[in-house]
Order: sequence, then C-alpha cells, then structure tokens
Amino acid sequence: MNAFSVQASRLATLAAASLLIGFDSSASAADAFIPKLINSSTIPMNGDLNPYGVAFVPEGFPNGGLIAAGDVLVSNFNDTNNTQGRGTTIIQLTPGSTPAAPTAATVFFHSPAFGLSTALGVLRHGLVLVGNLPTIDGSFGSIGPGSLQVIDRNGHLLQTLADSNVLNGPWDLAIDDQGAMAHVFVSSVNTGVVSRLDVAVSASGIKVLKQSIIARGYTVMPNGAALILGPTGLAFDPLHDVLFVASTANNAIYAIKQAEVRTSPVNLGELVFADPHLRGPLGLKFVPNGHLVAANGDAVNADTAHPSEIVEFTTEGEFIREYNVDASQGGAFGLDTVLDSDGGFNFGAVDDVTNNLIVYRLPLQ
Repeated sequence: MNAFSVQASRLATLAAASLLIGFDSSASAADAFIPKLINSSTIPMNGDLNPYGVAFVPEGFPNGGLIAAGDVLVSNFNDTNNTQGRGTTIIQLTPGSTPAAPTAATVFFHSPAFGLSTALGVLRHGLVLVGNLPTIDGSFGSIGPGSLQVIDRNGHLLQTLADSNVLNGPWDLAIDDQGAMAHVFVSSVNTGVVSRLDVAVSASGIKVLKQSIIARGYTVMPNGAALILGPTGLAFDPLHDVLFVASTANNAIYAIKQAEVRTSPVNLGELVFADPHLRGPLGLKFVPNGHLVAANGDAVNADTAHPSEIVEFTTEGEFIREYNVDASQGGAFGLDTVLDSDGGFNFGAVDDVTNNLIVYRLPLQ
C-alpha cells in the first residue's frame, strides 16, 4: 500500500492526491492513521471460488428487498472444485452491518447459468444485471456463448437475454442509468466486440428497444491461467459521451466516442493508455476525482515485482499511482466505486487469490 503521512497538516493534501490511500474523511476520524476498511470472504456455502464482478447498490435503490443501498455484490466465476466458468452465485456484503465482516458470504442469487462474470451491475429501479461465460469442463474449448440475466431485488431471475452477435460471452458491463431508461454497455469476450443495449426499465424487468455493436477488433485469445483474454472492463463518461474499454490481450485502454448514439462500430477506438504499468487490465471504473482505475490481471506484461495491482490514471493517459491487492499475481479483477453522500464505504475490490472482497471508505475530495 501507499505510504501514510503522520503529519495532520498534510492529510488533506494526500487525500486529494489519490483516492487509493484509504483514509476515513469523517470529522470524528480526521486524525485517524488506520484506514477504514473491511476484508470479507467471498466464498458462499456451496464453495464457489474466483470472485470476478463487484457492484455497489446505489443510493435511490428501492427498499424492501434482500439488498439495499450501500450493499456490495460479488459474482463468482468458478465452482467449489475451482473449475473455471462453473460458478453460480452472487454474494452480498452489508459493510455497515454488525458484525461488519461476516465469516461466511451471504448468497443473494443462485444462478441456473454457469460462470458468472465481471459483467455485474445494479439499476436504481431495483434490478441487478449479471453476465455469464459458461464452460463444460473449465477449458477454453468448452466455452459457451453465455447470456445476460436480469434479477429483481429479492434475488429472483426475471429474464435471460441471449444473442450470439451482441452478447457472446458477456465479460463486463457499464450502465448509464437514467431511471426508466438506460444504456447498458457490454463487452463480449468470445467475439471481441463491445455492444450497447438501449433499454426501458421497470420493476418487472427490462425491454430492449435497440441493440448495436459500437466497437470491434479487440484481440481474443486463450490463456491457461485466465481461460480467455479479450475486451473486459468498461467505464462510461456521460458528460462527454465516451466509453472507455480495457482490452486485456491488447494491454491497452481505448476510448469510444459518441458511445450513446453510435450505431456503427469503430475499430478499437482511440488509444488512451498503453503504459508499462498496465499488465493485462481487467476491471475498469471511474473514481470521484475523475480519474480511471484499472485492475491488472497479470496475464499480459506480468512483473513479479508488481503483482495484482490497481492502477490509477487520468482520462488523458497520465499515470498517477498504483497499489497491489495481493502479494502474488492474478489477484486483481473486479472493482467498483459509488458516490455515497452519507460517508459510507465507497470503493471495493476483489482478491482472486484469497477469495476476498476488500471494501474501503475513501475521501471524495
């Protein structure tokens, strides 16, 4: 982790410099040295392993369900035998609960489909979306096309969306949530494309009004440790209508302009970040200071001196800072951030090596 300063006069400066330090910015803990965080297992009762997706339940999410605003969801890709593409569970953590770090993960959803991926997101209208990339035996040759599942706030499956063109191995997603309407961006790892679903949203599910492939050409290849490499993390900037794409095999971050309205695909998009600090980027998110953070999966450009890192950089491609979630390689995958006006936990990242979720309270300034 990054070095902490013990000088109270420098705390505000350090907090503004990076959101990855981990200080608690509440008034009662203004002089705290130890960051406020929770480290919890992601292994449910059925033994699923290899946590992939991370998603906070946002403010404004309806009350009365199994999950509530501030909860964190994690999707599992492997089964209890560590077979890739066979996990079936989404677990939930309520960071503010007592005890804050449960000894066993609570299951929010048990999927009839296998291999729940990083494509995990929450709609404020009360729905959860999760993609899957199933395998028969955990090998590259047995990968199936997968689907995108729509779940209500009580963990009930409402819909399964499947399409061999726009949803072929949903690997990650980003949501532009407008309430009754939403744009859902999905990366398909089997075909190396990024798609946009324009949907109407209600409590009973979503209706796909239009679907478009908006980018293609990302490298797809088998990988012994990671199963498959292709386009993964997505992060959307609604102010400038730009979708950022973490392409793992290309070891680069690209930008797709006019992402909300585009009806024809670009080839890759504009190259934004191809820095040596990237090592097979997977999860990708915006943080409240306007920077991007990417999780390095170490399948490309691996460096034993820099394992399992989360990298912070600007949208112009300037490297800011990095830190590692595990001392061995292959630990960083899914991550998420959320704006929380009540001063709650707002940054979460999984560690695939230990099957843990780490949730932080980081300053918003």
